[in-house]
Amino acid sequence: MSGETEALQREWLEAAKAVRSRAQAPDVLPMSAFRECSGLELFRRMLRGELPPAPIAHVLDFALVEAEKGRVVFQSHPAKDFYNPAGTIHGGWQATLLDSCMSCAVQTQLEAGQAYTTLEIKVNFVRAMNDQAGPVRAEGSVIQVGRQIGIAEGKLYDAAGKLYAHGTTTCLIFDLEQFKR
Repeated sequence: MSGETEALQREWLEAAKAVRSRAQAPDVLPMSAFRECSGLELFRRMLRGELPPAPIAHVLDFALVEAEKGRVVFQSHPAKDFYNPAGTIHGGWQATLLDSCMSCAVQTQLEAGQAYTTLEIKVNFVRAMNDQAGPVRAEGSVIQVGRQIGIAEGKLYDAAGKLYAHGTTTCLIFDLEQFKR
């Protein structure tokens, strides 16, 4: 591993540590936050520790580390806890990271009072991953967001730039008045 890759790994680990230190205890994000904030503001507030991350982020050990309009990045560290019977990181763990970054990228372009749900996800696994990969990032970017449908793409890679998986998603966009929680 090059010194540049090791330095980037350290930088990534520090960034995730800083975000986690600000995060509230895992809880469900209140619907009032979706009604009051644009999608981008939701993620900015999560990054500042003002809103809790999704409970699944705690369970699968990933953290939001970047958010801007049309782009979201989550970071995690593959661990043996996520191994499949073949001794590699389970594809479902990788798919969940990709689903999260891609659909959240769509959410960054929504107005207050709007939300999304994933209609379809397509993932291509490029190579096997194990717990020696070091920290990995799942980066989602919007392709197009319309009134009812949002489309995004994502990639899962390590600090050396090695691609492990990539995918696309289609999200249904809806107004929260239709949904009560």
